[in-house]
Amino acid sequence: MDSRQLEYFVAVAEELSFTRAAQRLFTVQSTVSAAIRALESDLKTTLFDRSTRRVLLSDAGAALLPEAKAALEALDRARAVVEEASTGLRGNIRIGTMTRLGLVDLAPLLGAFYRKYPLVDVHVTTSPTGSSGLADDVRHGRLDLALLGLPPAELTGLDVRELMSVPFVVLVPPSHRPAAGDGVRLRELKGERFVDMLPGFGNRRMVDREFERAGIPRQVHVEVPDLSEVPEYVAAGLGIAVVPDIPAALDGVVRLPLVDPELSWTLSVATAAGRTPSRAVSALFELLVALPKS
Repeated sequence: MDSRQLEYFVAVAEELSFTRAAQRLFTVQSTVSAAIRALESDLKTTLFDRSTRRVLLSDAGAALLPEAKAALEALDRARAVVEEASTGLRGNIRIGTMTRLGLVDLAPLLGAFYRKYPLVDVHVTTSPTGSSGLADDVRHGRLDLALLGLPPAELTGLDVRELMSVPFVVLVPPSHRPAAGDGVRLRELKGERFVDMLPGFGNRRMVDREFERAGIPRQVHVEVPDLSEVPEYVAAGLGIAVVPDIPAALDGVVRLPLVDPELSWTLSVATAAGRTPSRAVSALFELLVALPKS
């Protein structure tokens, strides 16, 4: 048994797919399969129940998984301590975020982090399914940490630190009926056309849930992947929007508070629960907690 075999085993166990594990490890499926067969031969047991349709952990595999993770984490920490003693902090960090977040100055912070720790390789990515996709990537080890905008009920399996909260507001064109008041109640929006983000984004999920809870049908006619694009479509008269009150250009749009119910969107930074982060990830996590707000 060697560390490479354990790394392949953990990847297959988390992905429940030899193909996805190979993609995650930047290798070919045959290499992963050979490593797992060698490990099973060494341990004299079957670690996965395989079929043409799915891959599942066997009882032995389920028992090995936490021990394999702990062993790999211990090796990583040992390597890091030795390397840092001679060359300074190093490692790889995979961070997920939302496009044009607006609330935080992420790029300058990552630039400062790179200048302080030039031997740490930082990879930044987004997810087409928003915060829910990023959260899943953290849980399954595809990301080391991520900035998320999900409610607490959807943060299971994660260690989370809240960064900030902002209220939801209603965006309408100036000539629109609700614009004459000081605030908007959800029931007043029945029958409206809506502009919103794609399903899977945390703020979209929260708004959908509130409309369902109130028993109000909602038709989203425009879906965009970037929150900063929403006001443009509202200004064009294609619908109204219920979105977090983040900094954005609001030319041709009136912003009104949502007064019933009062909703807040929380931005958090998350790592996987039960998995000890590397020293590099911990250093970036602490910087994110103190992230300057725009």
